[in-house]
Amino acid sequence: MSSKTYQCLSCRISSTIQQPVKHVRRQFHASAPNSSRRRPAYPSIKQAELKAKSARNTDITARAAQLTPYTAREKELLAMRYTPEQMKVIEAGEAAINPLDMAEQGRLRGDAFRPTYMDDFATMRPLVDKEIRMAVDDAQAQVDSQPVKGKAGKKLPLPGVKYGADEEDPHMLRLRQQTGLTAEAIRKLRVKNLVSHRVVNQTRMGKIQSLYFLTIAGNQDGMVGIGEGKAAEDEDGKRQAMMNAIRNMRPIARYEERTIYGEVEGKVGGSVVQLSARSPGMTHGCFGNRCQHLIFELARAAGISDLAARTPRSRNKMNVVKAAFEALTKQRLPEDVARARGRKMVDVRSVYYGGQVY
Repeated sequence: MSSKTYQCLSCRISSTIQQPVKHVRRQFHASAPNSSRRRPAYPSIKQAELKAKSARNTDITARAAQLTPYTAREKELLAMRYTPEQMKVIEAGEAAINPLDMAEQGRLRGDAFRPTYMDDFATMRPLVDKEIRMAVDDAQAQVDSQPVKGKAGKKLPLPGVKYGADEEDPHMLRLRQQTGLTAEAIRKLRVKNLVSHRVVNQTRMGKIQSLYFLTIAGNQDGMVGIGEGKAAEDEDGKRQAMMNAIRNMRPIARYEERTIYGEVEGKVGGSVVQLSARSPGMTHGCFGNRCQHLIFELARAAGISDLAARTPRSRNKMNVVKAAFEALTKQRLPEDVARARGRKMVDVRSVYYGGQVY
């Protein structure tokens, strides 16, 4: 007794109807299609490439022939300068290096203008080498070659040389007197403008427009400050904000010169900034400043590399910068807490583990 599987009416009808084959291309020749052809085992090389490679090998062989081993006379001269142990090392190194590898992988020139001799260009040869001249000397020679009638040739100002006729900016002079910083130290400070917009003051005479700037300044080594400036001209406002930021620079406490101590919070107006210390990362050695760009620039100017920040409330740019600066300056140091409690504090990681984290 044979058993048959049950099929519905639609399945029986669909099995009898022949379905058309899709994506079938009719072949009009006996060769195999491109998709079924086998790829060659080795890439094809053009005749021009083969000739260039052959010329390159010939050039390498010719240059390798110039790298001859030391002669007996040269070894005697080297023995007068080096000890026997050093001579053994030199001979072992010469034997281990293949001249073909030196000619192929070395930095020997292969252009048409290369010298025909081997030279490290460490010594000046009067017959073939010219005297080294600076760009200032060439410019001075050009000025001297074109003198003005009745006047001597004008001397070019050399960079880094201060002349008596040069007058220092009075604003910069006053800034140096107020802060005690030198001009070189002020030039090395990291100064960046974070906020700038136009403000209008309504008076009885009408609307008075001016430009507002908020700038930060820091030495990237624990000192940072913020400054505000407002003036009718762009340059005056930027200079005023920069000088105020340099005047307001304050020391920032840094743990291991990379992060802050614990968690701090600053509030200015409706803006609240919460800063958190972070440990150095596992991959690149630093966690990074993971915060918005305003706090990022402030932390970088202060020399902080591992920091996390949150702004849960208002994100007004001016208030966020001021709140972050307030949080950095009001950190509570562990030494102060220990002194207030009458305890002695010891940093276990720096004392017992040499500052290693992992």
